[in-house]
Amino acid sequence: MTQQPVITTFGWVPEFARGLVRDMRPRWAFEEVGQPYAVDYIDIPFSKTPPHRAFQPFGQVPTYRDDEGEIFESGAIVLHIAARAGKLIPADTAGRMKAIQWLISALNTVEPRVMALLINDVFEADQSWSQDRRPTVLETLDSGLTDLAAALGDKTWLDGDIFTVGDLMMVSVLGGLRNTGVLDRHPGIAAYVQRGEARPAHRKAMADHLAALQATAA
Repeated sequence: MTQQPVITTFGWVPEFARGLVRDMRPRWAFEEVGQPYAVDYIDIPFSKTPPHRAFQPFGQVPTYRDDEGEIFESGAIVLHIAARAGKLIPADTAGRMKAIQWLISALNTVEPRVMALLINDVFEADQSWSQDRRPTVLETLDSGLTDLAAALGDKTWLDGDIFTVGDLMMVSVLGGLRNTGVLDRHPGIAAYVQRGEARPAHRKAMADHLAALQATAA
């Protein structure tokens, strides 16, 4: 009997992190491909213990397991979900290569710039250098978003009319800019993120993600 996939994530996070924890990425992928899944909730202290680190050596979430094996890192998990379902990733080699390149670009090129702003404005906001550093952080982020907007052009999705794992990851990463005002300066990217987050699969994944956290906090 095929084992239902299971992801591991936190059962509680601070208010500012809700909607941003990376279990949202596999949740969204599961909903897009129509794959039922289960969630194993852990707390933050447990994530740093040897049992969890034996599975995820950096003490992070999400993790994933099914009857084929266990993996960590949201990008790897999303790629596996798509490949297993034969959805979200084109069957032809050229299309598949492009989808993967955009997924890697989201994680390797765009996300570090997004995270730099969040670290500056949230985790290090009380540091003396935070306000002085912010213009440089914003300039680097804006430059990347300008480049991304040029690549997107007037297309619906990064590779045209087909939504792929590349779009799922890019929209997920850009979601970290909610309530920062940054996307207001990049209307094409803002519209792209809005299209992605309006997808029924994203709405369902976000609702499930938030409901679990709210139930724990109640």
